[in-house]
Amino acid sequence: MITIVSGLPRSGTSLMMQMLAAGGMPVLTDGTPPPDVNNPKGYFEWSGVRVLWAGPHALAMAEGKVVKIVSSILHWLRYGHEYQIIFMRRALNEVLASQNAMLRERGKEPALPDEQMTEALRVHLAEVYILLGNYSCLYVDHGELIAEPLLISCRVAQFLYPRMVVNVNAMAACVDSSLYRQRQAAAK
Repeated sequence: MITIVSGLPRSGTSLMMQMLAAGGMPVLTDGTPPPDVNNPKGYFEWSGVRVLWAGPHALAMAEGKVVKIVSSILHWLRYGHEYQIIFMRRALNEVLASQNAMLRERGKEPALPDEQMTEALRVHLAEVYILLGNYSCLYVDHGELIAEPLLISCRVAQFLYPRMVVNVNAMAACVDSSLYRQRQAAAK
């Protein structure tokens, strides 16, 4: 069994990976990119996901572990492994605000105006939700996770059980609401 944490970039996937690691799950990560101002506790990425198109053998190292695979790469999952997916959902205006802040911090500008990007993300997510219907999947709302970390940690633990037992208190302790910097975007 391979456990996958997925979602749009800036939807809380790194936080969920951090929580699962703290809860006792072995994570597949190579530490790149390193922590920075946008993800001070790390990205928890594994560069091997970039070769998923090569076939199921690319994920052999992830067997029995959790790996982060952003939503745009999920279509490369292949048969040959059993997957369970934790999919992070976050308000699109918050995702865009976070993505834009990260781009600007890196000296770049968004490729599209927010309205066009929002529509593109909606279309992308509709396609991803169809794909996720083929797998065992738990949807986790980012805002709910920040507001109720222990409750959401318990839901995640129930989803993972009996294949994996995790420490829900250690998971919940990872949530740092001070890092929820784009919440005001939801009010706009």
